[in-house]
Amino acid sequence: MNKQDLIDQVSALTGESKSSTAEAIDAILDAVTQAVTRGDAVQLIGFGTFSSGDRAERVGRNPATGEAITIPASKAVKFSAGKAFKEAVNS
Repeated sequence: MNKQDLIDQVSALTGESKSSTAEAIDAILDAVTQAVTRGDAVQLIGFGTFSSGDRAERVGRNPATGEAITIPASKAVKFSAGKAFKEAVNS
């Protein structure tokens, strides 16, 4: 499912127009992005939690040459699925 498929399905379920549904989905995604960028976690009960975490600098290998390279420290986005979501997927 891509973003347009999601917009179509939510629009069909809610009876709202596709344009207003697209605006709402864009606003939700922007709000989650801004919160996680600030370092806050976004918890959607029953669905999951979006958060960020730090990755330390580490040594990796160039697969073509085998040469050791340093991979710089970075931030990573994390998603932990909620209990209800996990149960729905596993049923």
